[in-house]
Amino acid sequence: VMPNGVIASAYTDKEEGGSKLVMIAPQEGSPAKVQEYGRSAIPPTSISSFCATDSNGLYFVGGSTKEPPAIWFWEKPGIDEARMVLPSIDTSVNLTPIQEAMSEPKFVEFPSEDSHAFGYFYPPTNLSTELGSDFKPPLLVKAHGGPTSQTSAVFRLEIQFWTSRGFAVLDVNYGGSTGHGKEFRQSLQGNWGVIDIADVCNGALWCVKEGLVNGDWLCIDGRSAGGYTTMAALTFKDVFSAGASLYGVSDLVSLAQDTHKFESRYLDGLVGPYPEFDQIYKERCPINYTEKLSCPVILLQGDEDKIVPPSQAETMFGVLKEKGLPTALVMYKGEQHGFRKGANIRHALNSEYDFFCQVFGFAPQKEDGFESIKIGERLDV
Repeated sequence: VMPNGVIASAYTDKEEGGSKLVMIAPQEGSPAKVQEYGRSAIPPTSISSFCATDSNGLYFVGGSTKEPPAIWFWEKPGIDEARMVLPSIDTSVNLTPIQEAMSEPKFVEFPSEDSHAFGYFYPPTNLSTELGSDFKPPLLVKAHGGPTSQTSAVFRLEIQFWTSRGFAVLDVNYGGSTGHGKEFRQSLQGNWGVIDIADVCNGALWCVKEGLVNGDWLCIDGRSAGGYTTMAALTFKDVFSAGASLYGVSDLVSLAQDTHKFESRYLDGLVGPYPEFDQIYKERCPINYTEKLSCPVILLQGDEDKIVPPSQAETMFGVLKEKGLPTALVMYKGEQHGFRKGANIRHALNSEYDFFCQVFGFAPQKEDGFESIKIGERLDV
């Protein structure tokens, strides 16, 4: 809300696949005045994180599929054009070679249970011509964190990492994600561990049905809350052949009991008040139903994580290993809830990629510093 009472917001444009800025001006005694602004005023195709100034200017984060996110400023909303004021990378860096090789995402909507969900499909960009026109690539489904947030088609090299190595990617906005209206956003209330799982699974199956990918090579990954969706999908559904959980939740009861103060009541809406809904929590805990797990999983975790303690990943690793399933645990020293060191971010990407390659029988694309993951072992980095 800006000082003049105008509300700045954004929504996902289904036609373009990006986000649009909307200004809502409340009118006393009459309907609010709503004004939408297109690319002529707001050039970035993905916008978020609004911050108003005392003079009713507007700062926001904006980017596009091939332009890195940056801080933009709209000094006189509705009058002039927004301008970039702080880029996120050195502007002297030549991005053209990277941009020319990038996969262009397509906004998709697919049926899921009694409703629908959304996502961005990225086709692979580096397939050998020797594979033939009938070849269908493997698919990596990505479940965003939050869970009440969203993914967008903004410049993301971690997705291009996969497409440049022959994987298609479906980045899913499951029920509960923002940007698609109030009803869709509220659909996750009481249904975390139900709707999100259905949506990532149905997204993968839709890609197979559309002939975009090979149904035998479906894998999924997620961070934090997305890690929970990943583990739950692998545990309670039989769609994916492998998965990767990055500092993901596998025990909802422990999360409800031990999470940090800021999110201490977050789960009341997503699952239900604890301990009143104790049975529901237990029923949705992947760690309680490991007998249903039947596919390979790699776990990547920071040893100083206070939100999702390392013990959750360690417990799951022990169970998977005991069952004889292909697994690996990589523990990053000094990392917390999310990897921040460049070397660890690269290592985690390569570890996940190499793990999936081993599972599917692919020869990985090796670069300087590439180290193969040893199945069945814990690696402390």
